[in-house]
Amino acid sequence: MAPIPQTECRNRLLAHMDAEDFDALIGDGEKVSLALRSTLFEHRGPIEHVHFMERGFVSLVAQSDQGRIEVGMFGREGVTGVAALLDDGSSVLKAIVQGEGEAIRFPSARFREIVLQRPTLLRLVLRYIHFLLTQTAQTAFANANYGVEPRLARSLLMVQDRLETNELHLTHTVLSFMLGTRRASVTDATHILEGCHLIRASRGTITVRDRKGLMALAGDAYGTSEAEYERLMRAQG
Repeated sequence: MAPIPQTECRNRLLAHMDAEDFDALIGDGEKVSLALRSTLFEHRGPIEHVHFMERGFVSLVAQSDQGRIEVGMFGREGVTGVAALLDDGSSVLKAIVQGEGEAIRFPSARFREIVLQRPTLLRLVLRYIHFLLTQTAQTAFANANYGVEPRLARSLLMVQDRLETNELHLTHTVLSFMLGTRRASVTDATHILEGCHLIRASRGTITVRDRKGLMALAGDAYGTSEAEYERLMRAQG
C-alpha cells in the first residue's frame, strides 16, 4: 500500500504530529471503513488496533450487569485504544462506532513501540489522554448536575462537532444510551428542544437549527473539554 501523506490526513492528531514522528508511524497504517454500530474493542477485551478517526465518531462505553452508558466520545480529533500503551493492552471500556466513517488504524503493539521510542509523539498522546480525562470528568459533572434537556443539548453539540453537519443521524434509542436515561425521557426532551426551535426532529434524524441556543441550554456542561483540547494542541506547538 502506498504511504499516506500527512497533508491528506483529516485526523487532527496525525496532522499535528512532527513530520519525523508521522513518518515513523505511518508505514504501519492502513485506511479502513468503520460500519455503524461496529465494535472496535470490547470491555476487558484485547486492543488489537488503535484507530485514528478520519470521519465519523466513536462512543466509549462503561458497562456492568446493571447496564451501560457513554462516558466519552471522539471523532477526528482523537484515537481509540490509548490503553494499548499499557502493558496489558486492554481497556475497562468498550468502543462502539456511533457515526459510520473511516479511520487510519495501526497494530496496537507497533503503535506502543513507536510512541515509547519518540518523546515528542509520547507527549502528544499524553496530552490527548489528558483531554479524554477532562471530557470524562465533564460528562460526570453533567450527569450529576443537569437534567435531560441540557444533557441532550450537550450531546447534540458534541456529535455535531464531530460530524461537521447540521443533520445528525441519531435515533432516540441511541440518544437514550448516550445519556443513560429512558427512551421516553429522550423523546420528551426532544419535543421540548424542538418546541424551542433549537432542533427539528424526524425519524432517525435530528437537524440542528440554533447552535447558539443549544449552547446556552447546555451551559457549563459543554465547552470545557473542547477548550482544553484546543489549549493542549496549541501548547504542543
